[in-house]
Amino acid sequence: MHDLLLTDAHVLDPGTGLDLKGGIAFANGRVAAIGPDLDPAGARETRSVGGAFVVPGLIDLHAHVYRDATPLSVDADLLLRRSGTTTSVDPGSAGAGNIRGLFTLVAPATTARILAFVNIGHAGIMAAGRACEMPEAEDLRLLNVDACARAVQRHAPATVGVKVRVGRSSTGILGAAPLHMAIRAAEQAGGRDRFVPVMVHIGAEMPPTIEEILAPLRPGDILTHCCTPKGNAVITPDGRVRDAAREAKARGVVFDIAHGQGSFGFDTARRMLDLGLVPDVISSDVHSGCVDGPAYDVLVTMSKMLALGLSVPEVVRRATATPAAAIGRPDLGTLVHGGVGDATILALRDGPVTFVDSIGHQLRADRQLRLLGAVVGGCWIDGDRSPLSAD
Repeated sequence: MHDLLLTDAHVLDPGTGLDLKGGIAFANGRVAAIGPDLDPAGARETRSVGGAFVVPGLIDLHAHVYRDATPLSVDADLLLRRSGTTTSVDPGSAGAGNIRGLFTLVAPATTARILAFVNIGHAGIMAAGRACEMPEAEDLRLLNVDACARAVQRHAPATVGVKVRVGRSSTGILGAAPLHMAIRAAEQAGGRDRFVPVMVHIGAEMPPTIEEILAPLRPGDILTHCCTPKGNAVITPDGRVRDAAREAKARGVVFDIAHGQGSFGFDTARRMLDLGLVPDVISSDVHSGCVDGPAYDVLVTMSKMLALGLSVPEVVRRATATPAAAIGRPDLGTLVHGGVGDATILALRDGPVTFVDSIGHQLRADRQLRLLGAVVGGCWIDGDRSPLSAD
């Protein structure tokens, strides 16, 4: 007996090549069956999704969700209901000194799955905009490689890597030194048996330069904010791809969008697509400063990339299978028999919509992805109205 059956579905999992019209069933928190003709008589609950896409549960690789503990953070369940984000990966809101509470206090009270990168800064991100300027990694006394590595090990598998924000506002005159410390912590945490990625934020102001950020990154490390419209970017002011960026992409560095409040520009993203430097991961960098715009959530960022020319399977892959691989969690971001029972139900709705990037530029489109609902652990979750809904 199935617990939940979704019928009249377009089941789409670009990571496995699954593209099927039919149904998908869940039982005991896992995917129980996928096929063109599943019998409703074998299910306790049946829902027709009216031809909508059923895709693997969306993974937001960059969402600040250490709610009530760090100033930037929002509620992962808000993102679940609004965008179908079944897994939120917190990108270093906490460091070794305070990461434990994310998993003992917040995650157990949250329906959505929460994973996290541990910030190389011992206290994580405690700044609150103009209200309070708090140092993060600009002083070596704030950084402890051993403590960061131990925190990643202690809280695995929920901890998936090490985060570092580099740039004048977060690392001051230290430049790329905290990045090298983060890489050491990741290598120490992983040892010989596990690759632990580093996610590195591109600061708006130097030091370090983008070349100094890219040079030490290993295959599998993550460059976040790859579509930043600011000067220290992978695209030069005259519209070329920097050599260091092409070299990093070629050796397997993961390029992550992480829209955020100030880190995504339509012109930069369009130029990257035109020049073949396609981002690997679509994420939102949603936090308290942009949850009500311009970033909103990962689904809005996916719709923006759809408007820029990527296809539905391409944007779905970049918010499911690719981020799952980037954090070493191939059990997530896919729909397979016996696999994790997470799914997101999306409709491609026609109608005018105006998107806004992080610097106020507008992009008009004639369609967007809209959430109908989600499935977490085999249980149906109603979707709230999208913040960009026209109806």
